[in-house]
Amino acid sequence: MRRARERRGAIDLDTREARIIFGADKKIEAIETQTRNDAHRMIEECMVAANVAAARYLERHRIPALYRVHDRPAPDKVAELREFLAEVGVKLAGGAEPEARHFASLIKRTAERPDGELIQTVLLRSLAQAAYSPRNIGHFGLALDSYTHFTSPIRRYPDLLVHRAIKHLLRKRDVADFAYDNDAMVSLGASTSMAERRADEATRNAVSWLKCEFMLDRIGEVFEGTIMGVTSFGLFVTLDAIHVEGLVHISGLGSDYFHYDPAGHRLTGERSGAVFRLADRVRVRVQRVDLDERKIDLELVTSGKGRGARHAAKRGRRSKRR
Repeated sequence: MRRARERRGAIDLDTREARIIFGADKKIEAIETQTRNDAHRMIEECMVAANVAAARYLERHRIPALYRVHDRPAPDKVAELREFLAEVGVKLAGGAEPEARHFASLIKRTAERPDGELIQTVLLRSLAQAAYSPRNIGHFGLALDSYTHFTSPIRRYPDLLVHRAIKHLLRKRDVADFAYDNDAMVSLGASTSMAERRADEATRNAVSWLKCEFMLDRIGEVFEGTIMGVTSFGLFVTLDAIHVEGLVHISGLGSDYFHYDPAGHRLTGERSGAVFRLADRVRVRVQRVDLDERKIDLELVTSGKGRGARHAAKRGRRSKRR
């Protein structure tokens, strides 16, 4: 199964997820990083095989159904990705319309690099969002012509619709008598795709709140971290080991004026020349935690990238004392 996945050029993302451990008092004891192992991969491949078989069966009988579709990335997203990759000395093959195999090759080539996880994160952001639709355009990420959710880790309404269609066919009933026509599936595809995004957002909000609660007792503590996001208003830093993200506001980088370069994903000090960019290692202190807003404010202690950045951190501390 793995060899078949590699041959067709499917994108295999080894994303890390936070696993929250609760103690006997229902308080968060620890936040661990959960990674995929061979057991997870085996189950995923079996599920993919079942989903493909179901999709092909539905397509063969031309019955209205919801497919799990994933469009190719938009040209502007590919262009932005190429700009970022150029900054870190990596190239994406495939020209203006790269295929999934080109993305898969890039992930494989950069997996062992110190910034490999960052490259994978930026690559993931460039991809389109998967959705449910009766119009089967295939699944770009999995490099499959037909794919649906016959089974999934969390039971979803689209799975139920697929099961109903299969049962209708197994009972030898006419496709014209199926309870759902194509127009109904279009509407259901739109509503279930929206519900999925809403559920994902609710999950992220809940996890963010729990992470903030966990960090309440750690105000003032210093952590090592990696810059995983650069914006015009500051740096998003992911703390090592506990997989918690916080913001170093631009006002905390010193009295310098910082220019934001969206293509290079960096902030550059006008006078000091201090540079903060994606994948830089930094040392930060937890300054404030806001449970209601689900935000963690950090302040820079030292930067592992460039003397100018360290000077910016010192100036920031002096300005706070003043």
